[in-house]
Amino acid sequence: MDFNLPQELTDYLAELDRFIEDKIKPLEEKDDNIRFFDHRREWARTDFEGGGLPRKEWEALLKEARHVADEAGHLRFPLPAEFGGKDGSNLAMTVIREHLAARGLGLHNDLQNEHSIVANNPFVLLFRDFGTKEQYAEFVDNMLNEKYQLAFGLTEPDHGSDATHMETRAVPEKRDGVDGWLINGEKMWTTGMHTATHCVTFVRTSGKDGDAKGITALIVPSDADGVKVEEYLWTFNMPTDHPRVSFTNVWVPDSAVFGPMDGGLAIAQHFVHENRIRQAASSLGAADYCISESVKYARERKPFGQELARNQGIQFPMVELATQVEMLRLLIRKTAWEMDQMSKPEVAKQISDKVAMCNYWANRLCCEAADQAMQVHGGIGYSRHKPFEHIYRHHRRYRITEGSEEIQKRKVGAFLFGYLGPNKR
Repeated sequence: MDFNLPQELTDYLAELDRFIEDKIKPLEEKDDNIRFFDHRREWARTDFEGGGLPRKEWEALLKEARHVADEAGHLRFPLPAEFGGKDGSNLAMTVIREHLAARGLGLHNDLQNEHSIVANNPFVLLFRDFGTKEQYAEFVDNMLNEKYQLAFGLTEPDHGSDATHMETRAVPEKRDGVDGWLINGEKMWTTGMHTATHCVTFVRTSGKDGDAKGITALIVPSDADGVKVEEYLWTFNMPTDHPRVSFTNVWVPDSAVFGPMDGGLAIAQHFVHENRIRQAASSLGAADYCISESVKYARERKPFGQELARNQGIQFPMVELATQVEMLRLLIRKTAWEMDQMSKPEVAKQISDKVAMCNYWANRLCCEAADQAMQVHGGIGYSRHKPFEHIYRHHRRYRITEGSEEIQKRKVGAFLFGYLGPNKR
């Protein structure tokens, strides 16, 4: 087995590093933009008087960085060439995401807002694979140019991980001779709704609670009559752009149906494995950063005239974390490589458990590494003058979102005991 990364990929990592130093770092340091990354970051980013939303200056900086990355040909890396991308593989994306996160906190990669100079853009592929010709023509270029921004309305106040017990309903209704759908219900954690032009809203159109079939995705303009942001939910990780949204007698035409009628959950599941493996790689990189910084500090810090690193109480926790990083890196890259060898349906049937293993363990490992980094650094590690509290707060949510730890373990268990997967009995 050859564990060497392809030469073109290692060359690309070096190219990204040069781009960051030449273009992104100067932007990060311009006009006191460093306030968004130093000890002032939470206050600089958050409009506390404006509902806890991200400040406009913060989001404008992220947009400018993405524009610079797009002009340089990096932002769309994982997308097919038809969208201006480089057909980046899953293996390449895991290596890149780990590499960027391991550089530490900065404008090049700050996943508090899912921001990176190498973006994900799953919605583009959704419109390629599920959209009508008219939807594809209207949305794809507008999304890539950020004229359109989409939110995702799946989770509900009384139903989190179980999307099949969906209380949001849509019933047929004709208006002015046009067939359409009347929507009533609520959604939770509808991230990005404050800037979204549309919300992909999942509704029950047939069947009964608990049925996977009968759920449909509808593209709802965010300014449609009856769409209302009820509240922005303040979280452990501020600023917040995660609202509860109500839909009261919201009408959309039949042309708003996105993907298969009554088969909308296929859209929700379409990019789940790619998202999870890339998220795992980011958590792995952040964990590696926390370990590296802790080792460096422990060698420099000399209480009572002796390096802190000479204490086994410092060494052994770092040894355990570093060991997990090495093992997890191999599993993540092997799994990503396997994903590149098969179709999406095959990934779901053959190695969905491996993706789940990577995701839940990496997210947990990152939180443990950030916590231990605070401990090694002592008081200064607990302060906002170090990035560990920020890393912990951000990555702690990943143990809930994108499939909670429990959901991931359930998937692994189903494969392990033969209820799902290639060894199904």
